[in-house]
Amino acid sequence: MTGSIARSSRKKILFLVNPISGTRGKKSILRTINNEIDDEIFEPEILFTRKKGDAQQIISEKITEGFKYFVAVGGDGTVNEVGSAIVNSECAMGIIPFGSGNGLARHLKIPLDTAKAIHVINKLKVESIDYGEVNGLPFFCTCGVGFDAHVGYRFAKQKGRGLFNYIKVALHDFVRYKPKKYKVKIDGTQKMKVRAFLITCANASQYGNNAYIAPNANIQDGLLDIAIMSPINLLQAPAIGAMLFTRTIDKSTVLQTGRAKNVVIKRKREDVVHFDGEPVVMDRKIKISVVSKGLKVIVP
Repeated sequence: MTGSIARSSRKKILFLVNPISGTRGKKSILRTINNEIDDEIFEPEILFTRKKGDAQQIISEKITEGFKYFVAVGGDGTVNEVGSAIVNSECAMGIIPFGSGNGLARHLKIPLDTAKAIHVINKLKVESIDYGEVNGLPFFCTCGVGFDAHVGYRFAKQKGRGLFNYIKVALHDFVRYKPKKYKVKIDGTQKMKVRAFLITCANASQYGNNAYIAPNANIQDGLLDIAIMSPINLLQAPAIGAMLFTRTIDKSTVLQTGRAKNVVIKRKREDVVHFDGEPVVMDRKIKISVVSKGLKVIVP
């Protein structure tokens, strides 16, 4: 009798596994989750997504069954799907990083080792973090326009994943890419016209893979960090790349930085926007804003 009462009080937790994210195989993930999750606290269920959009539909159904905790097992795209489904609710998201970049997990210092990431979940420390919206779509790491969006679009069409393949695409396209002209309005008052290599609005500090576009971004300050990179040439590129990975890009003379609650970007025609690593073609006008502490996340 006592045992059945204890078991009925366990918290329902759903692990949503993206089978194609990242470069690591996931054959052992079921065994690792079942071995490492604290079954005195949690009643776990594991489901594999089959296509984009699956996670949101599954989560909406599981909430009606009493689930409150949802774990994204995948990369930033999977994190985005799970997070988008539970923003502004009492539900909380856990992360087991399995992607190519793992930007949000790295920012939150969630271990890349699967067992250690599950141990973080077992401690059930929940904090509320900000998230951004770009034309009404949530993002949790970064969003932006320019070269990084262009490379993300090209990378998405490649068969291979991982940092090496991303760099290969970036190097190939760098010499061909022409910086664009943009009109930028910040918090409704500050206006500027720029010709930029890229414009990034960052909720978290990095794109992923420890490439820090906004080294001082605070995911709980109710602000987005803005980074506008001027056009750069082939000779400048190695130094800029090194600064991204040494958290010093904000010291570069080619980068304008600031913070804001709202940003509007206008360009000549519709083009690609990236958010959390996902490239999407959007209209000429892009509205970006921050929602303060709108997502609950399990953190170390």
